[in-house]
Parts: sequence; structure tokens; C-alpha cells
Amino acid sequence: MSSKPAYPPDVFVSLNELLGMELLAKGFSFLAKKQRVKSILGGKHASKLRGRGLDFEEVRNYVAGDDIRNIDWKVTARTKKTHTKVFSEEKERPVLIVVDQSKSMFFGSQKYTKSVVAAKLAALTAFRVIKEGDRVGGVVFADNGIDFVLPKRNKKNVLQFFEKIVERNHQLKDSNPVIFEEALKEIFIKIKNVVTHDYLIIIISDFLRYHPELIKFISQISKHNDLILAKVYDPMERTIPNEKIIAGDGIKQLVLDGKNSLIRQKITSSFDENYNNFKSQMRKYRIPIILVDTIVEIDEQLKEILKGN
Repeated sequence: MSSKPAYPPDVFVSLNELLGMELLAKGFSFLAKKQRVKSILGGKHASKLRGRGLDFEEVRNYVAGDDIRNIDWKVTARTKKTHTKVFSEEKERPVLIVVDQSKSMFFGSQKYTKSVVAAKLAALTAFRVIKEGDRVGGVVFADNGIDFVLPKRNKKNVLQFFEKIVERNHQLKDSNPVIFEEALKEIFIKIKNVVTHDYLIIIISDFLRYHPELIKFISQISKHNDLILAKVYDPMERTIPNEKIIAGDGIKQLVLDGKNSLIRQKITSSFDENYNNFKSQMRKYRIPIILVDTIVEIDEQLKEILKGN
């Protein structure tokens, strides 16, 4: 009688763990106006991250102290009295969280797998968005399917999103990698059918496959929306230990001699070069990238990167 392989803790995520992230969803913000100057979402990215816009409310008589830039000159000329336009901040801004739960995310060398970190980051983000009064929805990308939860402003919708994440997360042990380009097209079509303009789209992935189609997809979506990319990585993807190790994907195995300094250096250089090239391409579109690892608790990392109110 064969038994199923036992997995260590933190390989998979539970619904209770995701729900528990609500208590930690504070001390950071995705709104551009709340960013520190040195924040990854501040400075050169501030003009790109629009935050909530302004809704026109009414025209009324000018009052001392009003911004003269808002004077309605047409009404002023017609009535012979100075009038000003009144605006209010938009009450909401839809946010779409795209979470990668494909096979490459099923890896972790010390604490968590990348898929678990991505799931927890998605939960933190969703709860923070709800607290800020915006609609939130999500896309879960997996090897054997894609789940789409439309943006709404209620916790029931968030719960549905989390259930999809947990379901796809636990399927990773049996899933087989798909053709990335084909899956990307399907995701792109689904997102385009829902996203119009002025959305904030947060994509959480390891971004291991820097395919031209990915760059094209991101650049097209960013024309009328704000994007934030969160790259999840495991330290061993950049720095292998100083010993011989065996790496495998369930089909093939590869022996890496970590005692060979040239091999270690090549792996580190390859990781840095790929990441820097991707970051450079995203900089052209003023799209910020958040880099998070699989060791430090994700709420601590996010609060350090996005300190806000």
C-alpha cells in the first residue's frame, strides 16, 4: 500500500492563514500620495501611479482661499461673479490582483515556497484595498486553469478569491507546467474583457520567464492603468550553497557543484542580469517592481517597502 509523500510545513497555504492576514494589513499603502520619497512607489513612479482621481461636483461662488486654478471662467463671464469648480476625491478605485500559482512557484529552500508567499501577499493586498474603500478582485493563474473573480467591495468576494488561491495552491503537487505563451494570451484576454482604465493591477509572480509576450502584455495594460509587479524569489535561485546539490523538476535532475566558485558566480550573475534587464524594461513604462523573498515574513517586507498610513 503506497502512501502519499509527506510535505513539510509552509509548503502549502490554508484559507485560515490567508484570512489571518487581515490583522496584518496595516502600516502600508498602495496609494501614490502616501508614499515616502524613497519608497519604490514614490519618486519617479509617483506620476505614473495616479492614485484616486477627482470627480467634478458643482460650480459655486468663489470664496477667499479657493484655488484660483479651479475658477470657471465661462460661468464667471456669464454671471459677472467669480465662480469656482468644486471637486471631490473619487470614492473608489478598482484593484485587480493577479497571482501566479504555476509550477515554477512550487519551490522554497528554507522557509516558505514562492507560491505560499504569493498567496499571502495577495491576501495582504486584498485586505488593505478593502480597508481603503476600493473594489478588489483577482486572477489566479495555474498550470491547469485560470480563475477570475470580478472586483467588488466586500469581504465575501475576497473570500471567494482566497478559496481559488488555496485550491490552485494545493493542486501544485500534481500539476504539470503549461506552455507559458499560450497561458499568457488567455490571461490577457480575460483581463482585457474586464479592465477598462484607471485600474491598479498588481501582478505577483516569480517572473522567471521574461518572454517578449509578457513585456507586450504588461506594456499594453499599462497604457491606461497603473501596474505594480511583485517578484517573489528564493535566495537559492541566486546563491547556491557551497556544496554539491541535486536539483529536479519531477522529470529531470541536475547535479550542481556548489563548491565550484565559477558555477556559483555564473548562477548569481545570470539571476542578476535577467532581473536587471527585466527591471530596465519596466522602467521604460514607469512600472515599479517589488522584490520579496521566501524567508522574511511577507507583512514585514511589505511594510518596509511601502511604509505609509
